[in-house]
Amino acid sequence: MTPPAATRPPLTVLLATPRGFCAGVDRAIQIVERAIGKYGAPVYVRHEIVHNRHVVERLRALGAVFVEELDECPLDRPVVFSAHGVPKAVPAEARARKMLYLDATCPLVSKVHVEAQRHHEAGREIVLIGHAGHPEVVGTMGQLPQGAVALVETVGDALAFAPRDPGNVAFVTQTTLSVDDTAEIVAALRGRFPAMAAPHKEDICYATTNRQEAVKAVAARSDVLLVLGSANSSNSVRLAEVGRRSGASAYLIDDADGLDVAWLAGAAVVGVTAGASAPEVLVQGVIDRLADSFMVSVEEIDAPRETVSFKLPKALAG
Repeated sequence: MTPPAATRPPLTVLLATPRGFCAGVDRAIQIVERAIGKYGAPVYVRHEIVHNRHVVERLRALGAVFVEELDECPLDRPVVFSAHGVPKAVPAEARARKMLYLDATCPLVSKVHVEAQRHHEAGREIVLIGHAGHPEVVGTMGQLPQGAVALVETVGDALAFAPRDPGNVAFVTQTTLSVDDTAEIVAALRGRFPAMAAPHKEDICYATTNRQEAVKAVAARSDVLLVLGSANSSNSVRLAEVGRRSGASAYLIDDADGLDVAWLAGAAVVGVTAGASAPEVLVQGVIDRLADSFMVSVEEIDAPRETVSFKLPKALAG
């Protein structure tokens, strides 16, 4: 039961802008939805289409079946590759098995794949800045022969990296990293390899960068920051880290059920954002939950809206 208004303390909620779905996530979800609409259920999806529990559960209810490897998929049903990208061996296997497959890889991840291939063809030794085991990193390293890409996760790794030819090195990055952490790693590499080739345009995607900048603005004014997103979502985890560095107590939660009101004891201002794979309905759910205990006033931080959109595969367009 909601306490009467007179007994609820005031709380200002600052909503970060931009937040939530990016164009790559929106495209990937549409690909699964349209594939189910066109081919009927079930449609198989290799790996979680995006890293958000609510999105995955909703698509599962529509008829998506999530698997980790192609050999879990029947030959007579479509399979969708996740937004994180896959090693080259995966579509090659799908073609060999004559499977109908749809590639939901984010175009900005595909850009990194193309860059890595270009550096490899030019004979450069490639450094990938990223997190070991993340499907995007697995997919990017899997674009090239084993041993062609060296993974660097930290400044320490950058200082220990020993290339065959220090004058012939290039770097690419995972798209969902901390902008500030990555800048430190790149600086460490550049200090050792001044001639190191860089991406034509930064690999950390616009959505990751924009959401981190928005969190810095919100966290600087907030006592507590709530980040909507799943624990396996790289970009969501980075948002919580950025919030803490910016001075707020930051918590990553899946949804309103993960909110502990005790975190807000003594707080006057709470920032709220959502990772690039988290639906906006989760943000509203948190605001509603806060309103059960506080007299909430909502302020949305004014920032430019994102207008990026990506085309669907031809098989599903129209």
